[in-house]
Amino acid sequence: MKGQLLNDPVFGMAAGQFDRVADFLNLDQSVRERCKWPKRILTFSLPVHMDDGRTEVFFGYRVQHHLSRGPVKGGLRFHPNVNVGEVAALAMWMNWKCSLMGLPYGGGKGGITCDPSKLSTAEQEKLTRRFAQEITPFIGPEIDVMAPDVGTNAQHMAWILDTYSTHLGRFVPEIVTGKPIELQGSEGRIQATGHGVSFLATRALNKLGLPVQGATAIVQGYGNVGSYAVETMSAYGMKVQGVSDITGAIWNRNGLDAEKLRAHVAQTGGVAGFESAESIDPNEMLLRECDVLVPAALERVITENNAPHLRCKILAEAANGPTTQPADTIIEKRGDIFLIPDILCNAGGVTVSYFEWVQNLQRFHWTKTEVLTKLETKLEKAFESLLAFCDQHKCGTRLGALATGIKNVARVKKTRGLFP
Repeated sequence: MKGQLLNDPVFGMAAGQFDRVADFLNLDQSVRERCKWPKRILTFSLPVHMDDGRTEVFFGYRVQHHLSRGPVKGGLRFHPNVNVGEVAALAMWMNWKCSLMGLPYGGGKGGITCDPSKLSTAEQEKLTRRFAQEITPFIGPEIDVMAPDVGTNAQHMAWILDTYSTHLGRFVPEIVTGKPIELQGSEGRIQATGHGVSFLATRALNKLGLPVQGATAIVQGYGNVGSYAVETMSAYGMKVQGVSDITGAIWNRNGLDAEKLRAHVAQTGGVAGFESAESIDPNEMLLRECDVLVPAALERVITENNAPHLRCKILAEAANGPTTQPADTIIEKRGDIFLIPDILCNAGGVTVSYFEWVQNLQRFHWTKTEVLTKLETKLEKAFESLLAFCDQHKCGTRLGALATGIKNVARVKKTRGLFP
């Protein structure tokens, strides 16, 4: 299994990052091994009756990286390229992210190999409920709490909640987060990740002595995270000049109208054809000059091929693992790009998921203002702590963020000991 995981490029990248940090922290061999490898790797076959009468078998995965600090937390994604290596890597990163943010969670991640765009709503419901039924013995509010991810949303969480609650014979809202408000979801959850990305971008601009008002930004990816990042940065007075998604890339040097862009995407299904912008090459867009570049789609989009040519002042990693290790090395050596690493930059989602879980456990509801204010407070604290760590240890923000997260997990592992 170790060899299979290491052969996956995404897990190999995550493991390489861990090894570098473990060397930096001088972790002893026992703690190092226990921190690196996931506690559980679950694989399920998921037969579904399709609308045309066929029965199709899908495959789903759930990786629980560690439960040493509390239940695992992480999203469930639907994507045609999902595999166990990718899911294991994302679970590992989630572990360090929760630790960095001071959340009482370990890292988890799930995925089903499918193309949701080719499944009807009924087929998606059957697939989601089948996955929930299969995984029920391995999850619970104190064991594993899921949330939406790529290709899933609040409705998928509602189906999981209902399936799990039906199995237990009682309503259990704290089994998932990112669910609809009427099922005790949290105010502010849907925009939490994008809001956090934008908030941290303003803090990075302040750190560099650059004005927020009029700062330019490019956003690669216009899903939940990217769309709310565009809107929040625009609300801060920044000019979002370029945006891309699977349909193409658009550009307006004077800044895109965030409200009109959302309406256009809702009507057409993508950013392509937006009348207030010109069409450009998505790869070329990443290389245009800007203050803030936000990769907000999938992994490994900043590579050794484009990293030398980036012309941003701040790289805000809204996606998980968007920068490959060779590209990371190039950016660090360049020294002219301030990196907000993914495990901090996109931590808004899991932080507000934690707030939602707490509200559910208490059967108490917070306002949107309360939620986003608490989120900004936690992000501000984590950002300042990261800067202090990097200044003390004379290291980059990637190494600093990972070292902080891994160090906390390693300390818990060592204190709890090894049983038996």
